[in-house]
Amino acid sequence: MGDRSWITRGVAGIVLATFLSDVSHEMSTAVLPLYLAGLGLGPAALGLMEGIADFLVSISKLAGGAVGHRVRRKKPWATLGYLVTVLATGAMALVNGLGALVSLRGSAWFGRGFRGPLRDYLLGDAVEPTHFGRAYGLERAGDMLGAVAGPLLATLLIWAGTPFRAVILWTLAPGLLAAAALFFLATERESQPAAGGEGHGFRATLPRRFWVFLIGVFLYGLGDFSRTFLIWLAARALGEDSGAMTASFSLAVLLYTLHNLVSAAAAYPVGRLGDRWPKLPILVAGYGMGVGTNLILAFFSGSVKWLAGATALSGVYIAVEETLEKAVVADLLPRELRSLGFGILAFANSAGDMVSSLYVGHLLEANRPGRAFGIAALFGLVGVGWMAATSRRGRRRQS
Repeated sequence: MGDRSWITRGVAGIVLATFLSDVSHEMSTAVLPLYLAGLGLGPAALGLMEGIADFLVSISKLAGGAVGHRVRRKKPWATLGYLVTVLATGAMALVNGLGALVSLRGSAWFGRGFRGPLRDYLLGDAVEPTHFGRAYGLERAGDMLGAVAGPLLATLLIWAGTPFRAVILWTLAPGLLAAAALFFLATERESQPAAGGEGHGFRATLPRRFWVFLIGVFLYGLGDFSRTFLIWLAARALGEDSGAMTASFSLAVLLYTLHNLVSAAAAYPVGRLGDRWPKLPILVAGYGMGVGTNLILAFFSGSVKWLAGATALSGVYIAVEETLEKAVVADLLPRELRSLGFGILAFANSAGDMVSSLYVGHLLEANRPGRAFGIAALFGLVGVGWMAATSRRGRRRQS
């Protein structure tokens, strides 16, 4: 393949869908912490909402991977996931209570999770194995560019005097365009669904090295809380309160946008590097950056300067994590098992994120940021150790 010949219409359609969907998602995510504050709800409510959402997304990703393992045509199911996400997100503007907000946020994330393994399968199927890193890096770059554009659009709407509810309603436009981009532009090679019966349980079909890798992903995920907390930390560090909602939103979200911009810039180079060098050691280095980020937050979360540095570092490690975890799984599994493997990978990630979001939110509510992020750093360090040992064993077997 030439340097650009792998960027086909199908690849472009998937990346465009990812970009537009994240514009929609991040517009709502950006206003969510301060929208909740305006309703008298604090970080514990945010942690509960994000934790439940992460739980539902973990189940839905596993479901999406299993469905993809059984059906010939994966694109219609992925498109359905995009539609559920945008419609549930837009409906959040029509309710007030925490229960309704949690239910709709959870429904949106269920659709978001369900489509993930199917989309990742379609992308892996659209390129040669030599380009897995670049393909997933480009898709992550599209995701993070959407995560830059979404908060900026939300900020502009707020500056123009648009209420938070109306901002959430505006998320319908890019979200529906994302579903259309995937359905009309992405291409798909028909595959045979897996036969039922014996020999097709998870442990029977997936190789041991995949499960070993997955343990490291889950351990690290126990310290990989929702990045939405960065908005809350920024608002607190800047000294804003709920009485100055517009100023708080603007400054905190612009700092969060820095995180997503750094991640967008890093994703493709990281993927390209992963195509040229062993992926696992690069992933271990990225995990190490995550541990460093959490240590900075543990000791200096009240300082705007340190928080800005941690936010930028977080953007780099998220790019490494989200790009190379998928590329490693694509390398480990044959084509017919990738959809299932991506679903299980996403389940492990989301399960860890759910636990970490819950305890971080609870401890921040109790004004214990040092303990919250210290525990996250400890879990991350365990994940780094597991992955480093796995990487060394892999190198010894190859030699």
